[in-house]
Amino acid sequence: MACSDLAWPPLCSELGAIPISGVHHDLFEELHISEPRINDRIRVPEVRLVGPSGEQVGVVRLEVALNLAQEADLDLVEVAPDARPPVCKLMDYGKFKYESDMKAREARRNQANTVLKEIRFRLKIDDHDYETKKGHVERFLSAGDKVKVMIMFRGREQSRPEMGARLLQRLAEDVSELGFIESAPKQDGRNMIMVVGPVKKKAEAKSEQRRRREEGGVNSRAERQRQRQAAAEESKKPVAATEEVPAAEVVEPEAPAVAADAAPVTPKPRPKAAAAPKPAAQAAPKAPAKPAAPRKTSAKPAPKSE
Repeated sequence: MACSDLAWPPLCSELGAIPISGVHHDLFEELHISEPRINDRIRVPEVRLVGPSGEQVGVVRLEVALNLAQEADLDLVEVAPDARPPVCKLMDYGKFKYESDMKAREARRNQANTVLKEIRFRLKIDDHDYETKKGHVERFLSAGDKVKVMIMFRGREQSRPEMGARLLQRLAEDVSELGFIESAPKQDGRNMIMVVGPVKKKAEAKSEQRRRREEGGVNSRAERQRQRQAAAEESKKPVAATEEVPAAEVVEPEAPAVAADAAPVTPKPRPKAAAAPKPAAQAAPKAPAKPAAPRKTSAKPAPKSE
């Protein structure tokens, strides 16, 4: 490995390079760089120049190509370094790099990796369970994936493989609009296997799903915009003036006329209501009498007979 005296001596010593006097090597040439060389990084005497619109200019000196790029406010990019002389093009390198990144991102988005899904059935499956699993198979096929359908036999069911074949054939007929039989049913030990492939490719299914999602988003945004406009128009409408309803007059009843010579009437006192009789005080319940203690009888011993 050789290095020039004009390059960085500390880096040359670290890399173990041998400096050679009189030979100039660019540091970017020593290290491997995947990006193309532009402008002053190009180290050749002559280049084959291509204009910004793709027109062929011809073989020119590097200084002339750099002057043309500076006058057009563009970059001189080496697009084919292995050609003799190398091919360079006048372009906006920042825009070119951005477009290249966008193309690579779009290619990764459209990249389709088909996945093999697996779903299992029992021989004596119920109708409701069959419909549920069939829905899963349809969802997998709509997404562009393959489906491996497996029927598991238990006990004496292994002696009736034709029933498993009929079940798989029924499933294939039910999903015929979305998939086709890629691998016919075959016995594999205690299981029977069939592979169903999708009609649509993975890339087509992904692009269709993305288009539906974008259309749904556009529709929902448009609907929200219409609702906001309707609410704004409703708020701008003038409010109708409400007529004031006169309050109803309250007419108080007139007091009866009293004659001048009439004696004043004194109100009679109201009779007092009879006081309610107080409830008789209930006697406290007596405590139960204690049983009398049994009398103690002194038993005298009988006299002994002589």
